Amino acid sequence: MTGPGPGSSHNSRFDSLRSALADVVAIPVTPFADDGSVERDTYRALVRRLVDGGVHTLTPNGNTGEFYALNPEERRLVTELTMEEAGGEATVLVGVGHDLPTAVAAARHARDAGAHMVMVHQPVHPYVSQDGWVDYHRAIADAVPDLGVVPYIRNPRLTGQRLADLGALCPNVIGAKYATPDAAAFAAFARDAGLERFVWVAGLAELYAPAYWAVGATGFTSGLVNVAPEVSLRMLQALRAGDYPAAMDVWELIRRFEELRAADQSADNVTVVKEALAALGLCRREVRPPSRVLPVERREEIASLVKAWSP
Repeated sequence: MTGPGPGSSHNSRFDSLRSALADVVAIPVTPFADDGSVERDTYRALVRRLVDGGVHTLTPNGNTGEFYALNPEERRLVTELTMEEAGGEATVLVGVGHDLPTAVAAARHARDAGAHMVMVHQPVHPYVSQDGWVDYHRAIADAVPDLGVVPYIRNPRLTGQRLADLGALCPNVIGAKYATPDAAAFAAFARDAGLERFVWVAGLAELYAPAYWAVGATGFTSGLVNVAPEVSLRMLQALRAGDYPAAMDVWELIRRFEELRAADQSADNVTVVKEALAALGLCRREVRPPSRVLPVERREEIASLVKAWSP
């Protein structure tokens, strides 16, 4: 699916963006060069591989892209590279966050670069009230009224009513990436917020996608898709068809990989993906602190897993 054209009406634009969220939402990695800078050509190649592999929705500056380890200039660069490489062939959902002025500036930059939506990272401030959560997201949504806005929800204490309140204030808040590891809590949250009002994206990737899909999700995020687009798309196809045995066949295939990513509170979440890409010769394995490169024995396990996915 391509991004909405400039002649689209406001409502049809949001309808198109809603469809883009009901898909595999890929979170590209950010590759680094020998000197530690963003490796532009490799990033372009990885984005091109995703699009050519059938991926239609991209989230530069997501957690798998090491959002919190990039400086503002690098985050802008990643946004621009994504738009240049794939903006005409994919819907681009740019990650924004940090303090409110920084998040608003990033959302406006995404708009000016031609992006279609912004995903607002879970606020990391230690003192977050539920009313303040609404105020934070409303300020960002109001700054870019023509862009779709997707809150990234990781706080299990946030109520669905607060998202409903935000949606009533901001029509461009069209979806939610829900990433609390509790399918029952998600089912209740989505219904309290408005099951049909928002597009629900399972934000914990393939390992949680079948359970979340069963209770209301229609899309899921993926870091694994960087490595094996065909595997993620196979799960999407099975879930859309309501074929849960087929979806669970994919689940079993990628289970160990995703467990390695989730272990120790996701300490190696990005590292495992980059290691798999390194095994394929597509990307350097280096990550930025506070992530770390894997020990040699774990590298060999990941190379073996990736090999098993090959046709």
